[in-house]
Amino acid sequence: MFFITGVPGIGKTTVLSNVVNTLSEIGYKVGGMLSREIRERGKRLGFEILSLGSSGRGVLAHTNQKTGPQIGKYRVNIEDLNRVGVHSITEAIEKRDIIVIDEIGPMELFSGEFKDATQKALDSNRVVIAVIYYKAGARLIASAKNRQDAEIFEVTLENRDRLHKTITEKAVESLRLGAESSH
Repeated sequence: MFFITGVPGIGKTTVLSNVVNTLSEIGYKVGGMLSREIRERGKRLGFEILSLGSSGRGVLAHTNQKTGPQIGKYRVNIEDLNRVGVHSITEAIEKRDIIVIDEIGPMELFSGEFKDATQKALDSNRVVIAVIYYKAGARLIASAKNRQDAEIFEVTLENRDRLHKTITEKAVESLRLGAESSH
């Protein structure tokens, strides 16, 4: 388990995306979900979910979303979170070497299905690389951070341009050790 954390806007998703790209380039099957900001004229209006599998994309939260739980100026789109995010995580548990979850945070935790899928991923024998909310208020986040097999990386201005290399190396090492122990 590799968890990426840090203050909002520091570059956690960028680090995770770089890890995903590098692992994919060297031949590992990476699945799960990434989040990306939705911006218009320089203003952040929300977040979209991108599947690393076959689930496409959806809106996680948006300022124009009319229904759903509210976090600040955003309303969470539980339907897209379940359709894209949960499906992507479930598919990754079944078919991929590595499960990516971006992010285990307040918006995502409004979905019971997301919490269940994330717990199944954490309990699976797969390598999980996830962005976790920097405040460990929710039970799922706190228990993930306190796992014995968890390694937590905090993104800072000083390390954000190279941190993906460290996480990639550790993930590859973990995959090799897992392959050796299964023979």
